[in-house]
Amino acid sequence: MTVANEPVANQPAAHEHLTTEHLASWVSRLVQIPSVNPLHAGPRAGVVGETRLAEMLAEQFRRLGADLVDTVEVFEGRPNVYGIWEGTEDRWCVLDVHTDTVTVEHCEGDPFDGRIADGRVYGRGSVDTKASMGVMLAVLEQARNDGRRPAPNLLVVGSISEEAGGLLGAIGFREWATARGLEPDEVIVAEPTMCAPIHGHKGGVSLDIVVRGLAAHSAQPHLGRNAVVAAAKLIMALDAEHHRLQALTPTTAVGNGTLTVSVINGGTGGNVVPDSCTLSVGRRIVPGEDNETVANELIELVERACPLPVEITRAYMGSPAFYQPPESPFVQQLAAWAGTRPEVAPYGTNALRYDGFAKQMVVFGPGSIDNAHTAVEYVELSELERCAAVYRRWLGLD
Repeated sequence: MTVANEPVANQPAAHEHLTTEHLASWVSRLVQIPSVNPLHAGPRAGVVGETRLAEMLAEQFRRLGADLVDTVEVFEGRPNVYGIWEGTEDRWCVLDVHTDTVTVEHCEGDPFDGRIADGRVYGRGSVDTKASMGVMLAVLEQARNDGRRPAPNLLVVGSISEEAGGLLGAIGFREWATARGLEPDEVIVAEPTMCAPIHGHKGGVSLDIVVRGLAAHSAQPHLGRNAVVAAAKLIMALDAEHHRLQALTPTTAVGNGTLTVSVINGGTGGNVVPDSCTLSVGRRIVPGEDNETVANELIELVERACPLPVEITRAYMGSPAFYQPPESPFVQQLAAWAGTRPEVAPYGTNALRYDGFAKQMVVFGPGSIDNAHTAVEYVELSELERCAAVYRRWLGLD
């Protein structure tokens, strides 16, 4: 989901009292609480959903001195959890960490053991993205032990349904914040970025399409209208549109839009001319593009290119791309604190639901996305240290 980013000079060290072992222990504890997204359920997942983790986080927020703790069911049995620490500044800082993980069915060993070995914490969610939450809890615990509080107002969010299901937790959080008149100054959307501030990534729209044909005996195909053949011609037109997009000059570092046919299904038997064929098509949106305009243009292309009638059974308008200039103060500050450089990413995050919500926003967190969703997921302890040092500076604790 993100590009690797090598650290540059002057990488900060973790606070002397915030040990590597303590950081790792927090992340391990979170990994040991399964929170597989229900859309990724399987026999190894156990009890799916984010409820147990949300309950644990609410308990810890209270223990760590939060002035407000709120657990709100966004979808049946799936709550967001919010913790607010009131500061001495007017500034509002938000850390949004999604609490769901992907499937564990392909994992090697126990996906929830949270073992600490070889300079890493292992297990599902260890890097994507319980590392960010574990580090923040460790930082807040150390601050409490030192008799200190964050200087800005801090809101920590545990949000559901980032990995699948339409970013429902992000939608719920924005509604929750708007209802309270909260206008964040700085938002970190937690994802594994090797502590590089991600300042832009693509949005998207998608279509589900049915090509309508006419069934006939395959011995007399001229009596039918073959929906699969028509769909094949449509796919070639969509592929040509993808290549046209790649030839454009990008307007930002996010690059060009893309077009992908991801699903095709048609036919009922080997001796029947298929009377229908379904397609799923996804179009990635780049900064400067309007989702509704892109979706309408895509529908027009589908209707024009397909030789048989089509029905659009679902048009998902999605979200505009996330982007802010790399020279934005918050982007530059995080990069300086972490000893990294601003980057863009090809994937989507909860930031897609926060357009116009915060004054400044970045996607940021410890570890590499290359280790997420894999059979052996892990986060390096050195990344936890680097992230902790950044959080402490962000919260005025150094």
